[in-house]
Amino acid sequence: MDFHPTVEQAEAAALAARIFRDLATHERLAAAGTGSDAELWKALSTAGLIAAVEDVGLLGLVLLLEEQGRTTAQVPYAATCAYGILPVAAHGTDEQRTRLLPAFGTGEAVAAGAFPTRGRITAAAAATAAATASAEGRLTGVAPVVPWLRDATHVLVPDADRALWIVRTDAPGARTEPVETTAPWAAGRLTLSDAPAERLGGPGAYEATLAAARTAFAGLQAGVCAGSLARAVEYTSTREQFGRPLSTNQGVMLRAADAYMDTEAIRVTAYEAAWRLDQGLTAHEHVLTAAWWASEAGKRVVHAGQHLHGGTGADLDHPVHRHFLWGRQLDAYLGCGSELLEELGASIAEGEPV
Repeated sequence: MDFHPTVEQAEAAALAARIFRDLATHERLAAAGTGSDAELWKALSTAGLIAAVEDVGLLGLVLLLEEQGRTTAQVPYAATCAYGILPVAAHGTDEQRTRLLPAFGTGEAVAAGAFPTRGRITAAAAATAAATASAEGRLTGVAPVVPWLRDATHVLVPDADRALWIVRTDAPGARTEPVETTAPWAAGRLTLSDAPAERLGGPGAYEATLAAARTAFAGLQAGVCAGSLARAVEYTSTREQFGRPLSTNQGVMLRAADAYMDTEAIRVTAYEAAWRLDQGLTAHEHVLTAAWWASEAGKRVVHAGQHLHGGTGADLDHPVHRHFLWGRQLDAYLGCGSELLEELGASIAEGEPV
């Protein structure tokens, strides 16, 4: 694979880095609490960085989400791209793409994903099983935790048969309630009672969307870990003990080096999975590998980042604590390490194509 981003991808990532750095400050993040920063969301939209995901592909999105993760920017960027723009562009009908993509691209519409539902949602289609991808249906069930649901206008919901449905959060029979998660992701509980929905895509759309989402969130985790490590390096390089910087201690250097290698492993496996998906190559095991590294190594890195801050790292108001919260949330989201390893082992045993 080619690890070098295209000119368009590199320029988009550089612009995103500047916007996130300027607006996702510690003070603004603290003020946002568990909500999202409307001004930052508008800035991303004005810069064209939401709509650009259609053009830069999944690898470009991974690069953009890395920049979000570095600052733990409080906006529904990952969710809108992974559960809105990418699946609609890939699996939507011409009518769905014409109607939904412009609204997602401007940030006027916000997507969330009820992933995973673990079979809690059932669908009653308004047409036969051989209906077109745009068939209407009714959904009933509960998704206990949906990240960024409180911001969302649309939710991408897989039913028990792994068919994908788009539900408006203001639709009759759809109810949302706020819930707290480890990371302040404006999460909510989604309850559907015979709620109207529209079908998105056909067979294979669920698996493709889950693969893209896992890869995208692995990219987000790479950024979270890079940001945590950068803060730890800055702290240990300036904090002195016994007349010398903490970074000169061998134990500190080794812990930071391990965290760096883990962060690079998350990044390179996410890049590879995204590149293969963009190229239309088989990538099932590559996606699971990237997600496993994001879960297992991500957990180690954010723990190391907090540990290297010493007592300061225990301060809940310190910026590094946000990276810890995000890293732990991403560790479990879309499958923790043991679940992913089991899924990967089953895939290898069944001889699925790599």
